[in-house]
Amino acid sequence: MQKFEKEIQNKDNFKYIFSSPLNKNDAKKIIYRKIEANTIYWQEEKFIENKVIHKNFNEDEISITLINSMQNFKQCCIQNENATINAFNNNGKIAFKKVLRTNKCNLSHNKEKSYFINEGDNVPFLVELGIFNNQNKIITAKYDKFKQINRFIEIIDDNLKKYNKKEINIIDFGCGKSYLTFVLYYYFTNIKNITAFISGYDLKADVVENCNKLAQKYSYTNLKFYNEDVANVKITNPVDMLITLHACDIATDYALNFAINNNIKYIFSVPCCQHEINLSIKKGGDFDCLLDYGLIKERFSALLTDTVRANILECKGYKVDILEFVDFSHTPKNIMIRAEKTTKAKEITKDIYTLKEKYNFNQKLLQLQTI
Repeated sequence: MQKFEKEIQNKDNFKYIFSSPLNKNDAKKIIYRKIEANTIYWQEEKFIENKVIHKNFNEDEISITLINSMQNFKQCCIQNENATINAFNNNGKIAFKKVLRTNKCNLSHNKEKSYFINEGDNVPFLVELGIFNNQNKIITAKYDKFKQINRFIEIIDDNLKKYNKKEINIIDFGCGKSYLTFVLYYYFTNIKNITAFISGYDLKADVVENCNKLAQKYSYTNLKFYNEDVANVKITNPVDMLITLHACDIATDYALNFAINNNIKYIFSVPCCQHEINLSIKKGGDFDCLLDYGLIKERFSALLTDTVRANILECKGYKVDILEFVDFSHTPKNIMIRAEKTTKAKEITKDIYTLKEKYNFNQKLLQLQTI
């Protein structure tokens, strides 16, 4: 066992896979992954019967944890940038077989791509939601969706570096099949060790029913879904974060209006299908030439819609960023409105009203915030 203790002192090791348990009552397999996010920690993924249990360890705890695991398994596969090392436990005597890599890994986060969930991870709800197949491989048709939800989590993680509360209350408007909602719950509870209370709202009753069944199946007790219109939602407890992923047309406006009126600290919104201005805009300003061509008019209207939304949020005391959500090749709806409440609200500036008067367009968030 001393040889094994020496081997795990290698700081370049980023993954341990324990298999072939010595006791039938033990876990069938345990995987430890090195996670390089804000701080370095290790995530344990333990396979017991049909369940997968996750737990995190800091750098000081991982050595004794690995030694204890090696005592209970016949084999451990150790991975680092330069080699794969197989350790074999024969009655406490450890033998090693090392295979050098011909090509070094490009390592980041999990020493691969900077994803919080990677292909091959055992995340059962992603199989049921159709992102992974039964071998935990990404289904080709869902690759873009996989990248979107990981990018969304990456942005949230970056924005909440200073978040130090033990709980967080989140609302997801227009949650749909809830790919993002489930991953967000997994991220906070399994990776960040923050108790998350997440409510998803959607207009499709069958989708909401299926999502609730899935949450119950995996004992996600604080993840609930409701069949209700965004415009009619009432809350009794403060909400820390609001998210929307491709909420269609004015549904995004109702969601942003809800966030403003309820003083929600964090907003992460990826708009979709900005039809309202496109259908109502008339010539009358300096950019009339952009309205002569259907495709350009559509894109101009979409950009104008999100510009108005961002300006209104700034007037209501939010620090706002407009950023590229994912590469345009993955989805043309690739703009995210990221906002954090930092100051007191003030009156909406005259510039927005002047723009509206020139082009005579309708914009739902502007209407809702001036009623």
